[in-house]
Amino acid sequence: MCTLLTILTILSSFLTNLETKTLQSDFTITVAEEVNAPMNYPGELSMHGPCFKVEMFNIEAAYDGKTMYMYSPETDELTLTNPTEQELLESNPLLYAKALVPVCNIVERTSQDGSQTIVTLTPKDQSIGINRFVLKIRNSDLMPLSVEIKEGKKTSTLKMKEPKFVQGPKEAYVITPEKDTYVNDMRL
Repeated sequence: MCTLLTILTILSSFLTNLETKTLQSDFTITVAEEVNAPMNYPGELSMHGPCFKVEMFNIEAAYDGKTMYMYSPETDELTLTNPTEQELLESNPLLYAKALVPVCNIVERTSQDGSQTIVTLTPKDQSIGINRFVLKIRNSDLMPLSVEIKEGKKTSTLKMKEPKFVQGPKEAYVITPEKDTYVNDMRL
C-alpha cells in the first residue's frame, strides 16, 4: 500500500505541475518497429494543463482548450477543428498518462542512482491498444524526461531535451494566420 501511495504522490504531483506551470522543452520522438529502422523526429513543445503548442514535421499545432490549430507552412494552410478526447490523447502523451491511470496497473521504481522515478502503466484490459506506457520523471523537480509507449511491435519514445517548468502568464495556445493564409475551419 505504501508503494501505491508513493506512486500516486509522484504521479499526482507531476500531473499537478502540468496543470499549474508551463512545461517547455525541445524533444525527439523515435518510432521503432521490429522490422524497420527507427525514425527520429525533433520538435519543440510548450504545454500548460490540456493546452499545448508543438512544432515538428514542419507543422505547427496548438490546442487552446477548445480549438485545435494545425498550420502547414508548405501549403500556407491553417486547419481549425474541435478535437475529440481521443485525438487530444493521441496528440499529447503527457495527457495520455493522466487518462491511463484509472485503467492501468501502476508500478514504480527508483533508478539505480536515485535521481529518477520510472512509472510503468500497464492496461488492465489489453484491448485499449497499448501494451505498456513508461514515464521517467526526475525526482528533484518532477520534470518529465521521457515517455515510452509500446503498441504491439511498435515502440514510440519521446525524449525531452532540457525540459523546464516556467512561471508567469499563461501562453496563448493559438496560431494566428497571416493575411493571405488559407483557413480551413472544420469546427462544428
